[in-house]
Amino acid sequence: MAEFVRVFGRGELPPGEARQVTVQGRELAVFNVGGTFHAVAAHCTHEDAPLAEGTVVAGVLECPWHGARFDLASCRVLSLPAVKGVQVYPVRVRGEDVEVALP
Repeated sequence: MAEFVRVFGRGELPPGEARQVTVQGRELAVFNVGGTFHAVAAHCTHEDAPLAEGTVVAGVLECPWHGARFDLASCRVLSLPAVKGVQVYPVRVRGEDVEVALP
């Protein structure tokens, strides 16, 4: 069963920003999209680009290196060159803490 782990305080990642973090040995990219937090594996499945440096527009995450696009909520692939989705992690906000569920 997944265990929720604190990543950082809600105010540490303003809306419209992303950050790469390491939590219990896992590298994650965490995004604040209009006050809603999303967490995915930190690197693109195409060539390991740092996804926290990508852009998010209308719920679509675009890889900063080669433009692969993923649905941010599910991280399924929307466009090449990636052919495999990115691992997505459940996120919750408890009080002022942003927490991510790790298996």
